[in-house]
Amino acid sequence: MEQTGVTVYFYIPQKVTILDVSGVLQVFEEAKRLGFGYHFNFVGSQLVVESSSGLTISSLKDFRETNPSENDIIFISGSNTFQMFDSFEDQAFFEWINKANCKKTTICSICNGAYLLAKAGLLNEKECTTHWNFIEKLQTYFPLLKLQNGILFNKSDNIYTSAGVITGIDLALFLIEERHGKMIANKIAKDLVVYKRRHSKDEQDSVYLQNRSHQDEKIHIVQDWIIHNLEKSSTIQSLSELVHISPRNLTRTFKKQTGVTIAEYRTKLRVEKAKSLLSNSDYKIDYIANLCGYKTSKQLRVIVEKYYDSLPSKIKKRMS
Repeated sequence: MEQTGVTVYFYIPQKVTILDVSGVLQVFEEAKRLGFGYHFNFVGSQLVVESSSGLTISSLKDFRETNPSENDIIFISGSNTFQMFDSFEDQAFFEWINKANCKKTTICSICNGAYLLAKAGLLNEKECTTHWNFIEKLQTYFPLLKLQNGILFNKSDNIYTSAGVITGIDLALFLIEERHGKMIANKIAKDLVVYKRRHSKDEQDSVYLQNRSHQDEKIHIVQDWIIHNLEKSSTIQSLSELVHISPRNLTRTFKKQTGVTIAEYRTKLRVEKAKSLLSNSDYKIDYIANLCGYKTSKQLRVIVEKYYDSLPSKIKKRMS
């Protein structure tokens, strides 16, 4: 349902990661440009903060002078360390954020901004997430948290937590979709040239970056070709000719460097592409199958069903 007069509060700590703020802000700026009534309020414990990159952000408003309502949104941006939060955030902040929570204000954390929500007690016994690099530490500090490792973002009632940086954009688009519908969210994503809309349970580690922790340039070339030509058929012979090594050597080296076979790698990528198209397009199943390199929708269904339990409900419905 469309809402007007919504204030988006950006709580900005010392040593803030700039993209944690700017990515989310740009999504809502685009929504405002489309005519939705969003207003922005940049708040903090200090009126001037220095970002992690050294850029100074000034003219912030003291958060104590604000009173978020039920329809408003609060984003708690991430900092470069947990220790930075302990240095500046005081009891007044925790009273402020708990008061907003009692009103059912939408409260979102970006990256390790989840630390502040956890310290305020808002994540106790709740499913939540943060950047993969902080998962273990956050769980140690706050054992009552039900941390979800590897996902992009998580919703638990009125509280949303995200993995950080680029995933803040994913979360912002999800909020836009909740409030204004998928068409508006997709339009904003397109205007921002977001490559693909990602979903909350998508892995933090992009499938396109997985199995690439090696330095074999020839294998990288093969992987790049497969990524950009998923709709095409290829043989070990044709791929080996691409990098001027024997088929046997390519097969052995690919598995050694990536940990998977060429067939397994291609299937993983095709399933990811199919999930994206099934979620973000109105293409017929047969056409999606062809785009993913399968001759029939039946072939696609057989492959996708292997991953059925991890699929979003919308995809399950389309494939049923």
